[in-house]
This record gives sequence, structure tokens and C-alpha cells, in this order.
Amino acid sequence: MIMKVTHSPKTALFAGSFNPFTLGHLRIVERGLEVADRVIVGVGYNMNKGKPADIDGRLSQIKATIAPLNKPSEPHRVEVMSYPGLTADFARKVGADFLLRGIRSALDFEYERNLADVNLKVLGIDTVILFSEPEYGYISSSVVRELEANGFETSSLLPKTQE
Repeated sequence: MIMKVTHSPKTALFAGSFNPFTLGHLRIVERGLEVADRVIVGVGYNMNKGKPADIDGRLSQIKATIAPLNKPSEPHRVEVMSYPGLTADFARKVGADFLLRGIRSALDFEYERNLADVNLKVLGIDTVILFSEPEYGYISSSVVRELEANGFETSSLLPKTQE
């Protein structure tokens, strides 16, 4: 008897504030599609602080950035949504099989390891970590914001749709 191996589709949640969404973030989404059938980019915010004024613009920019990753035959391979509260709660709400995270350094690793432990032990959702590619390892949203605040040009750090 020949057994047919079936593949159940996997959904990853890639969550963050993405302020702004950088080339490094884009590469994690692209590479995430190699381990998941669908990636949801979740733009989180603290509801105690209210919905950020710029979140709708951020969502539009990210949607425009990831649009080429969706195919006519698979229009929902990558989706972008905002959410308040805990990431794990949102992951359950959208049916994510695991959290997708990217790390640049040992400092990121320690932080992400602790989060992954909490998410698995307390909330029951696993985390898949992708290491950033060397050419994106120095890019972070906070670095981009700091450079912009001091008048530096940052378009080389951001996807083309956000320039």
C-alpha cells in the first residue's frame, strides 16, 4: 500500500511595530514563505497608549511593499493586519501555526529566546527564528528613525515602495 503524504498549510505570524518596515523585515517575510505557506505581517500596538496616528499609513506602505509576493493563484500568501494587545492572542485569532521572528545579533537572540520561551510555555505557540542576512544585519527601525531625525538619507535601508 502506498501512503500519500499530505501537507497541511502552515501560517506564520511575523509581528512587530515595523516603524518603519525595512529591507531586513522584507527579507524575513520573503524567507518566511520558504517555511510557511502564508505569512501574516501583524503590526502591533499597545491599546493602553491608543492606536498610533501613523498606523494606517504604515499598513498601506507595508501592503504596497509585499504586494508582489502575492500571486494571482495565491492572493493571500502575505497579508498585513494591525492588532492591539498580546501577539500570542492575535496569533490564535488568525490561526497562526507559529510566530516568525528575525534576529540580527546575540542581543536580539537573548531577547527573542526569552519571548519564544514565554510564548511556548505560557501561551502554547512556537517560534521560528530566521537569522538576518549579513547585508541587513545592521538595519533596524530605530536606526532608520534616528538617521531620519538627524537629516540623513535612509532610502537605501527601506523597500522601494516606501521611498
